[in-house]
This record gives sequence, C-alpha cells and structure tokens, in this order.
Amino acid sequence: MATPAIKVEGLGKRYRLVHGQERNRYRTLRDTLVDAVKAPFRKRGTAEEFWALNDVSFEVRPGEVVGIIGRNGAGKSTLLKILSRITKPTTGRVEINGRVGSLLEVGTGFHPELTGRENVYLNGAILGMTRAEIGKKFDEIVAFAEVAKFLDTPVKRYSSGMYVRLAFAVAAHLEPEILIVDEVLAVGDSGFQQKCFNKMAEIKNSGRTVLVVSHNLGAILNICSEAINLESGRLLNRGLASEQVTWYLNRLASKSKTGLAGRTDREGDQRARVVELRLQDGRGATVTQAICGEELNVCVGWETVKPGATVDYVALSCWTSDGLKLFGVDNVMSGHAVALGVS
Repeated sequence: MATPAIKVEGLGKRYRLVHGQERNRYRTLRDTLVDAVKAPFRKRGTAEEFWALNDVSFEVRPGEVVGIIGRNGAGKSTLLKILSRITKPTTGRVEINGRVGSLLEVGTGFHPELTGRENVYLNGAILGMTRAEIGKKFDEIVAFAEVAKFLDTPVKRYSSGMYVRLAFAVAAHLEPEILIVDEVLAVGDSGFQQKCFNKMAEIKNSGRTVLVVSHNLGAILNICSEAINLESGRLLNRGLASEQVTWYLNRLASKSKTGLAGRTDREGDQRARVVELRLQDGRGATVTQAICGEELNVCVGWETVKPGATVDYVALSCWTSDGLKLFGVDNVMSGHAVALGVS
C-alpha cells in the first residue's frame, strides 16, 4: 500500500479566549494615560479554552484531490495552517510526504513599493521557488495574470483586481507534490475566475495531491474527488465529494427547521443568545421575502444566559444555502453604539 501523502492523527488545536477586555481599536496617547490610571481598579477579563480542532484523524493518498467543507468556525483554515506549518498543533501529529505549496492568503509577501516584476521574484521565493524555477515560469505567470503592460509599475498603483490576479498567478504556477488551497479561487472578474478553475483542473489532472477549502460547493464538486465535513473542530464525515456536499446541505436544512430558541449549534461565549429573528418592511409589517430596492428591517430578540450579561457588539451576516456569503455588517462598521443589558 502506498505511503499516504498526508497522515493526520488525533490532531487538536487549543486557543485561549479572554472575555471582558476592551476590543482592539486605534488608541490615542490620552487613552493610554487614562488606562494607566484606571488599571489598578479595573476588573480583569476572564479566560477560557477553545478547541478550534479536536481529535481530527484522516489520510490523503498521493494524487487525491480532497475538499474540506464546513461552516465558519468549523476549523478548516486552522487545519490548513497546521498542515502548512504556519502554526503548531496542541495535540496529535501530522506526517507529510512531499514538498508542500500553500495558497492560503493570495498576495502575502507582495511589497507595494516594488514593481510587478520584482514582486513575482520576491513572492515566488517566499513560496519556495528557486530563481531558476521562477525564470522558467515567468512568461507563463505574466501571461496568466494579464498584467504585462504594467509589469514594471509598483504594485501600489495596481487595481485590486490586477493585484490578486498577479498574486494568484505566482502561487498557482508552483509545482509542489502537495498543494494546499484556502478560499483563493474566487479572485478577479468572472473570466479570470474561470481561468483559476481551469488551472486547478490542470493541477488535479497532473496527479498532484491537493487539499481545497471553499464555501463554493460547486467548486468542490468540480475539483475534488472526495470531501471531508468538519463541524466545531471535529471531523464528522468523509466520502465522495458529491455525497458529502449533499450530506452537508441536508444537515444545514435540518438545522434551519429548528427554532432559534432551540438551536444548540451556537458560537461565542454563551453569555447571551439570540432566540428570535424576524424581517419587517418599511411599514413595520412582518415579511418573509425581501424585494430589491425596498426597505428591510431585521429584528433580533435575545436573552441573557449568565446573570448581568450585557451586549455591546452586534453583527449580522447573510449566507446562501450552499455556503456563499452575501454580506456581513456590524454595529462598529455602521457607527452605531449598542448597550443592551438586563432591565
């Protein structure tokens, strides 16, 4: 039996969460001085342990293309960071046989003051390519990114689309034995996205081992032969990609039928929880559909779980049934202060 390209045994990653401390924000000298005076009288935040991954075990054979599916907070990106040796596991072990290339954050390593040409060589070196390898791939990278006209212009003058096209082109033209990809396929316009999918199909057909994280379940079906379902840091299921996507969607559908008050798949510190959510039109009438261009109000009901709990931060995100995020907003972004407590 062939040696696994990736072997994960009992993998766990624990983080320490601190509650009750002020959120990070831009601070002035006055803020710092005032905090120094108040420090002796301030209550310290409470800490708790959070397991982003817990007892995860699986193997990936050479040449397999495996997708990793799960909701936000399931542990997908944490798993890929451990496999890419960016962070260390708390428990368990990982065995990797082969050179690893990672596409975790497109554009990492680009310097705004350097030209596109210079950044190709810089980023290629960061991603593990030798200068000779970059030279052989240079023309192909530039043609793929479609930025030849601006190659000797500092990337700080690039549009966001040009920037990510060049970054993806550099990363995608690596030739590792194992490729790890995290949510970087949907870059650029629709035409370039198709090029990205075609490139991934080419990598798949080359016989290389690939791990892919994506909320785009269509991409998982098109690229991957198998898939893994993660939830709350645990591996729940594994099998053919088509079967796992169906299993995941059915699980989401079954949870959506449960009233908010009865839901147990919650995140956060559990000091307070949402128990009701309803939509209202501009006249205050409850609605079940939103019409483009018309006013829509989202009304949230909540209850405290721990005595004295307060809420000063509220966020709302909207997702499609296949895991595609449509939008996200919070009261900090909108500039609205929230101070809810027990009346």
